Amino acid sequence: MRDEGFGLETRPVRASFRTSLPLVSLSLGYFLVMLDVTVVTVAVPDIGASLHAGPAALQWCVDGYSTVFAGLLLLGGGLGDRFGHRRVFLWGLGVFTAASVACGLATTAGALVAGRLAQGAGAAFLVPASLALLRAAHPDRAARARAVTVWGAVASIAFGAGPVVGGLLVAGLDWRAVFWLNLPVGGLTILLTMRHIPAYRGLQGPEAGRMDPLGQVLGVVGLVALAGALNEAGTAGWTAPPVLAAAVTGVLALAAFAVVEHRLEHRLENGKTTSARRPLLPPSLFRRKAFSATAAIGFLISFGYYGMLFLSTLYFRQERGYDALETGLALLPSVCMGLIAAPLLGRVTARTGPYVPMAAGLFLGAAGFLGWLVVSPGVPYPALLFALAATGLGQTTTALAATAAVIDAAPADGTGVASAVFNVARQVGSAAGVALFGTVATAAGGFTAGLRLSAVLAAAAFLTGGVLAAALLLGVRRRRDAAATGLVPRVG
Repeated sequence: MRDEGFGLETRPVRASFRTSLPLVSLSLGYFLVMLDVTVVTVAVPDIGASLHAGPAALQWCVDGYSTVFAGLLLLGGGLGDRFGHRRVFLWGLGVFTAASVACGLATTAGALVAGRLAQGAGAAFLVPASLALLRAAHPDRAARARAVTVWGAVASIAFGAGPVVGGLLVAGLDWRAVFWLNLPVGGLTILLTMRHIPAYRGLQGPEAGRMDPLGQVLGVVGLVALAGALNEAGTAGWTAPPVLAAAVTGVLALAAFAVVEHRLEHRLENGKTTSARRPLLPPSLFRRKAFSATAAIGFLISFGYYGMLFLSTLYFRQERGYDALETGLALLPSVCMGLIAAPLLGRVTARTGPYVPMAAGLFLGAAGFLGWLVVSPGVPYPALLFALAATGLGQTTTALAATAAVIDAAPADGTGVASAVFNVARQVGSAAGVALFGTVATAAGGFTAGLRLSAVLAAAAFLTGGVLAAALLLGVRRRRDAAATGLVPRVG
């Protein structure tokens, strides 16, 4: 039996697919990934004291996770499309949970960094597979939009709760507890997946083929080097030799990757090869305007929001003297907007499609960033509530709508790679925003002046994304109007 919404040979879909348990399982997997982005940050001082770790090791405890996550996303998406997303999702969960054990048992800084890198690898496998399985479980577009909002809202809650949960665990137990927390959640997710999500066989027939090994190597090297350069640039400086070397390596590797993928796809399309190798990332995917524009929006929202979130954290810690737990609570109006956005967005997206809430979220976020222009060391906290809430709600709304749009725009047999590209764009955008805004904050005549300038840059990024989303919305409406008048055949 072939699942037309997924493009893979499947077993008959059981009734359990219509229950909430598959969505719970997929959401819990993403919950783990996003929780570990932020839960570790508040534990860094205790980790340094316990393991006698230097600044470089501590930085890689935080940044190494996101670097490997970004670098292996394309590979993870391709493996899912090739071998089956349920299998790769379970691989990712297993690696992530085992790596969490290694982190909790680490007795040296090197061992902890290695565990964090392995966590990033597990996350890179499970996230694209999670989205692909979400599409398989919800072939109806309206139901899928509601499911995506729940999936994304759970991740948003995890990201926002990370600093608070980390602060409570470190204060009540010790820093190792932030890693032991992953074990029961990871075990439950594996159990639910095995019991309630059907298995999907990999692609079969002449179109299955083998993924090109050269493309895999170039893609991993390019993305890891570029993400590493951006992560290091914020502290080492943009002109530091290691940063420049990593950036050049990343750009060259990604350029070579694009050439290899283009040639392989061209040869396959023209029947000039019998190798049956499939491109890891087909360049034709970017000829879909909705997909390429939405991927660009993913970069822009992460660039603006996470760059400003980084500075906001420093502002509350350094300028206002808050401790880790107080800072986490101060940021809650921003990072927990998924609780508000999800119930509303599921209904709106099901009726209007993803581009209306996407554009609205981007323009709201831009206005929120401009609200940071009132900032000063002594400004009353309530004066910042609009900026915090508007940017958090705008980012969350946009991210959830964009995720639904990417799934809709992707080919049925390439959901894993398409979702990986979107997540790569978001990861690179986040690293670029943190690196650039961190530089601006230290070079703009004082931290507060740098924070204001960064807020303007973030607003410009969101406005640019809003224009792209508005253009996509107008294109959809023009096609619908043309179809309604009989000028073009109605599609779907």
